[in-house]
Amino acid sequence: MKLYTAVTRLVLPAALIRLWWRSRAQPRYASRWRERLGYGEALSGRPVWVHAVSVGETRAAAPLVRALLADYPGVPVLVTTTTLTGATHVGMLFGDTVIHRFAPFDVPGAVRRFVRTARPRLAIILETEIWPHLFQALEETKTPLVLANVRLSERSYQRYRRVRALMKRTLGIPAVIGAQALADATRLRALGAPIERLHITGNMKFELSPTAGLREAAQALRYDWGERHVIVAASTHQGEEEMMLAAYETLRPAIAPALLVLVPRHPERFESVDKLVRARGLRAVLRSSGLPVTADTEVLVGDTMGELMLFFAAADCAFIGGSLVETGGHNPLEALALGVPVVFGPHMFNFGEIARLTVGAGAGIQVKDQAGLVTALRRYIQDRGAREAAGAAGERLLRAHQGACMRTLALIAPFLAETRAGPGPTDRE
Repeated sequence: MKLYTAVTRLVLPAALIRLWWRSRAQPRYASRWRERLGYGEALSGRPVWVHAVSVGETRAAAPLVRALLADYPGVPVLVTTTTLTGATHVGMLFGDTVIHRFAPFDVPGAVRRFVRTARPRLAIILETEIWPHLFQALEETKTPLVLANVRLSERSYQRYRRVRALMKRTLGIPAVIGAQALADATRLRALGAPIERLHITGNMKFELSPTAGLREAAQALRYDWGERHVIVAASTHQGEEEMMLAAYETLRPAIAPALLVLVPRHPERFESVDKLVRARGLRAVLRSSGLPVTADTEVLVGDTMGELMLFFAAADCAFIGGSLVETGGHNPLEALALGVPVVFGPHMFNFGEIARLTVGAGAGIQVKDQAGLVTALRRYIQDRGAREAAGAAGERLLRAHQGACMRTLALIAPFLAETRAGPGPTDRE
């Protein structure tokens, strides 16, 4: 732990410089940077604290957070993220029904300040967030800790193995650990997690259901866009937009009329992606401009927040970004929940199990490169039967793997027994 503490203190200045650099383009983040150092007003009511790193984790946590609000109405819920996009989604999903703060850096002073001001009665940390100083601070204050929806890829496992003694000490702190799958639990056990605390709960990312009115809003959008094929390229990263635009240009003669909805992953890249599209001579509209998508529009740049599900609902098929470059991919389940077939590249190591299940169910196609992307998109656009079959397979896949939220609530319930109101999680239909 001493070595880890020394390293975190050494890298903190670099983290602060990066934070300052990012905040220049994100004023909302700049005004709250002190929260990353654990500063903030003291919270009353001893909230249940749910930590979700960014957008994907926030969406996955949504059913759990809503259940906590319903089952324990007298208990406030604190949701933390590390990114501004995650914070934005917290606001969109929950409004003022929860408290939001940015999570502290994992340095002793920051985490102790955070725990002292937040005073959580229970900490629920989602996904692969293993922070030795934070866990120790919770242990020192006797705050129960639950690791939920834990995913530990082979790549992360090999990295953590290098500090196995530290991991064994850290993973001995959580009261219970809910792993997504047997492979995740096996890797956690190999790192030293006590077997009696390990549970396999499934993946909460499958707990998706379209919001009321989403499909109707998508139909209205398609009406505005006119009779044409719609391809959504979701959460793209640098290098992928060029491949996606080239694929679209190759496909366009065979599938015209067609509209490409291009949604970059990071807001700070919206402007540069728009310039890239126009530099290729394509007629583009920024979603935020409010300008209509006319018959001449070839690319709609999705530079708004919170509309990706709407775009998916209006799509014929979708490309999942972060997968043609070595980012690790993003979650395809949101598209599958809406009956939209997906295409993704070879680099899906952050969602390896979901990618395997998607391809195995016939709900999507994994490709190696840009040429494969063209072939897969052409199939879904030109073959309506294949498109509809893949869409139905995706919806079946989600239904078959739901239930993780209920199992996680059952793990949490004993720590909140004194504050429970109404039927328990296992009493619900």
